Amino acid sequence: MRTIALLVAAGRGTRFGTDLPKQFLPLLGRPVLRHAAEALLRDGGLAAIQPVSPIGEEAVLAAMLEGLPCLPPVAGGATRQASVLAGLEALAGDPPDCVLVHDAARPIVPKGTVPALLAALAEAPGAIPAVPVADTLKRGDADRIVATVPRDGLFRAQTPQGFRYGDLLAAHRALAREVTDDAQVMEAAGLPVALVPGHDSNVKITWPEDLRRVEATMLAGMLPRMGTGFDVHRIVPDRPMVLCGVVVPGPFGLSGHSDADVGIHALCDAIYGALAEGDIGRWFPPSEDQWKDADSARFLRHAAGRIAARGGVLANADVTLICERPKITPHAEAMRARLADLLGVAVDRISVKATTTERLGFPGRGEGIAAQAAATILLPV
Repeated sequence: MRTIALLVAAGRGTRFGTDLPKQFLPLLGRPVLRHAAEALLRDGGLAAIQPVSPIGEEAVLAAMLEGLPCLPPVAGGATRQASVLAGLEALAGDPPDCVLVHDAARPIVPKGTVPALLAALAEAPGAIPAVPVADTLKRGDADRIVATVPRDGLFRAQTPQGFRYGDLLAAHRALAREVTDDAQVMEAAGLPVALVPGHDSNVKITWPEDLRRVEATMLAGMLPRMGTGFDVHRIVPDRPMVLCGVVVPGPFGLSGHSDADVGIHALCDAIYGALAEGDIGRWFPPSEDQWKDADSARFLRHAAGRIAARGGVLANADVTLICERPKITPHAEAMRARLADLLGVAVDRISVKATTTERLGFPGRGEGIAAQAAATILLPV
């Protein structure tokens, strides 16, 4: 069965209380919706993802999903129902057999959810993951209990929800009232929807505490990995001095095939080491002319991309520059900010400091600058 997932990201999330839609908020260094898309793909069985975007923000959403097997984003509507219908209509020219509809604000798709849904669709036109209600339910009026509601047979519906494409499209086109999810669209059309086991970790981010809860859940499944890096470059005249992405004014610079940013080179090696992916020379060989005089910011962005590709997050990075000159302290905060920007993390995760060798060795004689770096990365187990 050819299956495409609709990633519904057109909501504004006003209950969350931020100007930025909650599905665009950062979660462990990447947007919430990126996590949702990656989780869908990891669980398998999908031909592609069809994103549904807030109107006018299609380019923003496409950038957040870059590198994933996604169709061009479709602008959503004023309601969730209208957004899903827009996504379904966009697939009508080359319709899939099945479609999954998933909230972009649900960044965790528990393992086995997608296969269970697809298996259920062999027997029913629709299927959803659901969790039995365990708490006692009360109906209230203002601040008083009115009645206790029997919980027998009650479930909490989750996404992704799976459907035979033609059935869901026809049901949406025929719907004449507002509903809260796509299973209710099928119910209104008189079509049966099966239940498969859901999981409490499949949290829809609605309030700020939900984001913290999801982050804690994801961190619990990660293992810390540490890497170190070391680099040296010779001081030469008439070349820019670039350290940790910042140009330090003066008559001297560093010699190297690229811009010779010794701080970034050491940090890249620390990151690649933590990932067990070799060193900077493996990814950017100095024997290749394309890297001559290259801005080392490109190298660090690549290292950050490798962290993201592995589903990881940078916990912290620490760079020490070893030199007699130039003075680093006046530029240290700018260096921290630049590295944080390149890595896509908060500046409080980045440290840049300096030391000397008490005038011993080549740094002490002012012949070169050395740098050492350490990076801690959290990777999924």
